[in-house]
Amino acid sequence: MRRVWATFIFAILIFAGINRSVKAATEVNMTGDARVYGVFFTGHNFTCWNNAAWTSFSGTFNHAGRKTEDTFEIWERFRLRSDFVASESVKFRLGFKVEDTWGRGTFTAANPSAAIKVYQAYLQFKWPGCNIETTAGLQDITLPQSQLFFGSIVFGGDRIASLTSRVPLMGNTVELLAGFGRMIDSNQTFDPTTTQVGDELDTYFLTLPISLDNFKATPWGLIAIAGRKADYFTLNASGFGIANYAENLISAGSLLNTTIWKNNQTPYWWAGGAFEVTSLEPVRFYADVIYGAGAQADRESSQRHGWFLDAGADYTGWSLMTPQVFGWWSTGEDNSTRNGSERLPQLRPNWGPGNSFLLDCSQELAKNSNMGIKPNGAWGVGISLNNIMFVEKLSHRLTYTYIHGNNSPRAIRALNATLGSNPYFVMGRDLSSNECAHGLNFDTTYIIYENLSAVLESGWAHGYFQQSVWGRRLVHRANSSDVWKVAFGLTYKY
Repeated sequence: MRRVWATFIFAILIFAGINRSVKAATEVNMTGDARVYGVFFTGHNFTCWNNAAWTSFSGTFNHAGRKTEDTFEIWERFRLRSDFVASESVKFRLGFKVEDTWGRGTFTAANPSAAIKVYQAYLQFKWPGCNIETTAGLQDITLPQSQLFFGSIVFGGDRIASLTSRVPLMGNTVELLAGFGRMIDSNQTFDPTTTQVGDELDTYFLTLPISLDNFKATPWGLIAIAGRKADYFTLNASGFGIANYAENLISAGSLLNTTIWKNNQTPYWWAGGAFEVTSLEPVRFYADVIYGAGAQADRESSQRHGWFLDAGADYTGWSLMTPQVFGWWSTGEDNSTRNGSERLPQLRPNWGPGNSFLLDCSQELAKNSNMGIKPNGAWGVGISLNNIMFVEKLSHRLTYTYIHGNNSPRAIRALNATLGSNPYFVMGRDLSSNECAHGLNFDTTYIIYENLSAVLESGWAHGYFQQSVWGRRLVHRANSSDVWKVAFGLTYKY
């Protein structure tokens, strides 16, 4: 027994020595950012009232127009990223985040309830003797979208626990990125009963960026396997909590069935391409073509499929500003909910041009920042004057956007007649073909120091809605007032 203990202690001492040498060889690099800003926002959801919201795993919900907005909040976010670098080929990243309004959670007086979240945690390494880079863990994933449009209409700029490999095929010309991600696992190790159910949402994705002189094309594909019992109703499918997986992934007809799908596992797939042409510099052109479909082997009312197209151009030959024009079109719901949905299915979208105040996209002062109108099921056009600079260190952006719905009023009206105001079709977010909205945003950034900036984001919007679709109470409230937003704060990056 003594011999065993001696061997055990000796092993511990050897391990401790090795561990000390590893620690000594590991370089730790820290980066991060901080934001503190106030937001004045009047006219949330075009009404100053709350939207309908899911309240349970099974799809129960509260109706719209029961709560009144608070027009002023102060937000603070702090993020810290630590890279533990063993060599040029091996590192681990750990990122923490604290984000809330003053007076809540961590920012409550005397700090009674801290709310620290891990938002990045991944191991990254290169295979010995080659440049194949593998990343495993909680990491940021964005599907390809042309540069003029921020993020991705399907899955843009958010975290997913995933395994990815980046493989250079022809130097800097062609590169392959393949990955697997698990987005939801509601029951974890054990299902509630002895009958196994599909409670996961898994994704498999592939991109192939091709870069040539004056031209870049990125074809990509994504497959998702959706388990019938995963929590689509109360998990946010938007980084800012504007939408949930249910309304982004399933069809309206699914809500009228006993279960959203009849099959235990339901496949979805997307295919697209992002294109950029710079052969006519200083004029550059951008475009995306995307098609997605899901539940095609399920009951007809549960199926969903649709197209999304965008295009734009900018002019970079003027030092004072960069003018941009853009537009998009997507399929919308037809007259019936019995034949499924004709809108592009989505996972976690984060898309938009020109920092548009109407869309959930690139707002730097992010929380409580936009109207959250859905670009799928609609078409839109706009113009942006970006990087306006008359004074050193002071830049501006002015953007006007017009959005018109492509969804049949009859389909929305039918679901509303059955369920009442519901989270699937929301006034001001899902536009019928007789509805539109337009908005103007003016944004300013002043660089105080190299890493410290003062940011002002402001916006105005107005919408036009059908009383026969949404009811007199909500529409009268929306049509009688405008939406205003002013956000001002400080951003620090280190």
